[in-house]
Amino acid sequence: MLRETIQNNAPSEFVQHARNPKKSIRIARDTAVFAPAYGPPFIRNLDEGRRYATIEDFRNFVKLTYMSPSLHHSGGTVCEPVDLPVNKRHFDMVYSHLKYSDKPFMGSVTSGERAQDTVDMAKIVFGDDFVANNTCILSLINVNSPMTFDDTMLAALKAYAANLQGTVISPFILSGAMSPVTVVGTCTQILAEALAGMAFAQLVRPGAPVIFGTFSSSISMQSGAPTFGTPEPSFVLFICAELARRLNVPFRSGGGLCASKIPDAQAAYESANTLQAAMLAGVNFMLHTAGWLEGGLVMGYEKFVMDTDQAAILQTFLSGVKTDDNAQALGAFREVGPGNHFLGCQHTQRNFETAFHRSTIADNNSFEQWEADGSLHASDRANVLWKKMLENYRAPPLDPAIDQALVDYMERRKQSFPDSAA
Repeated sequence: MLRETIQNNAPSEFVQHARNPKKSIRIARDTAVFAPAYGPPFIRNLDEGRRYATIEDFRNFVKLTYMSPSLHHSGGTVCEPVDLPVNKRHFDMVYSHLKYSDKPFMGSVTSGERAQDTVDMAKIVFGDDFVANNTCILSLINVNSPMTFDDTMLAALKAYAANLQGTVISPFILSGAMSPVTVVGTCTQILAEALAGMAFAQLVRPGAPVIFGTFSSSISMQSGAPTFGTPEPSFVLFICAELARRLNVPFRSGGGLCASKIPDAQAAYESANTLQAAMLAGVNFMLHTAGWLEGGLVMGYEKFVMDTDQAAILQTFLSGVKTDDNAQALGAFREVGPGNHFLGCQHTQRNFETAFHRSTIADNNSFEQWEADGSLHASDRANVLWKKMLENYRAPPLDPAIDQALVDYMERRKQSFPDSAA
């Protein structure tokens, strides 16, 4: 029954519109959309170490995401601005996405009312009629695993589905604690939970866009702490991606997940294992692509730009191998012949600027040059890069009348109820 409800109603693909139409995205089984990390209450950088996140950090990560070509989506709660009241911070977060970026964004899910605020703010930017007939918001609905949807998530899901806005239905699982310890047992539970959520969205409004989401990792059976980048979650990724394709809905998973506290070798290995497994599984919407540290507790500035560099590599891989006349390079073979080198031939000269992917972070110079440049670690170079990006940031244009309407809406709504910590 659930499968029929989904397959008969949920779209197999959909467009999420951005306020800049050129940056609207199609979410489908033949696309891969990358978004930054979601939800950390802390940030970390080399200058300050680890501390609670603020709204200024939130704005910074929206700006960094806007300036990162390898990220197609502005994300949602890129970090939790704990300096603002819990019941009002969603206004400032949604406003930041709409003002400081023109990429698609994710809405608030901490209550049905806050979800509706997100919809109402989108209407100010896109227009009532456009929002009524198009998907302009994507939002994350986590299952309270095992096998429970709480009131908060369902209220947000109802608000978005009723307004034809997209939702990512994601069981949130640490195997061994929130699901069985086996891969197949975990996948069975994920399928049941995702089916229930996606079908529920269709009961609220047939045709509401949904994405089959997974967030599944394992735990240390010695300490109970989450672990990332291990083989078992990769198996889950591949299996759930195939289940999503059987349902004919897009698939979400993956990201630069790690348990490391700093952007070190552990962070790099664990993140790469998850990023590449998700890519090879055929992920269509990759949340947590950039910035994730400490099991999701921390958004790292240096880690963010290191991860966006990896995302660019994945995109180059996903673009495939060209097979046109230039790619076959027959002229180069004829010109060079046996026993010579290709460095100076015409084909190499024509193609050298675009022939190979170039990392923004990696140092490929000689040891002597690296030493002369200060013997910098990758995180040191990343520290310089994110600061330079923020220094060079220029906001995308936003109609002043729309901007003022957003500010007026926020002020009016904030004044209508007292601050609270819930």
